[in-house]
Amino acid sequence: MKRRLPARVALCLWLVGLFVTSTLWVTRAQQQSAATPAANEDANFTGKAFRIESKGYGLSRRGFEAAARSNWHVHEGGQLLFVEEGRMRVQVEGQKMKELGKGESAYLPGGVAHWHGAVPAQAATQLSVTFGPGVKWMEKVVDDQYSGKARR
Repeated sequence: MKRRLPARVALCLWLVGLFVTSTLWVTRAQQQSAATPAANEDANFTGKAFRIESKGYGLSRRGFEAAARSNWHVHEGGQLLFVEEGRMRVQVEGQKMKELGKGESAYLPGGVAHWHGAVPAQAATQLSVTFGPGVKWMEKVVDDQYSGKARR
C-alpha cells in the first residue's frame, strides 16, 4: 500500500527542489558570462585583449560654480582630471597655476599637494580618476594662489 505525503510536505519539497534548481541555473549562467567575452568582443580587437578588474581606482564627476575650488590636498596614488565642461584651474605644489579648457586633462602625482577648481567667471565640470585609496585634506587655497600670483 502506497502512502501519500501530506500536501504541505509535498509543497515544501517541491519549493526546495525549485530553489536548488534555480540556484544552480543562475550560478552556471554567471560562470559562463564571466568566462565568455561580451558579444562580438573578439571582433573589436586585434590580438589578445582582456578586461582587468579595476579595484583601487575611484571615478567621480564634480561640478564647480565660478571661482569655486578645493582646498590643498594629497591623493596617495595620484589623480587624473579631465575637464568635461567650462574652464578649470589646477596647481601642483611648487609649480605655477595652470588653466585647462574643455577636453583637456592634467595628471596630479601621488603624494604631492595640489588643488583644482573653476576659473573666476565660468563654472566647470571635471571627471576625476583617483589611483589608490585615501585623500589628505589641508588648508584653503588663498586668493594669491588661486590668481596664480603665489605658489605653495
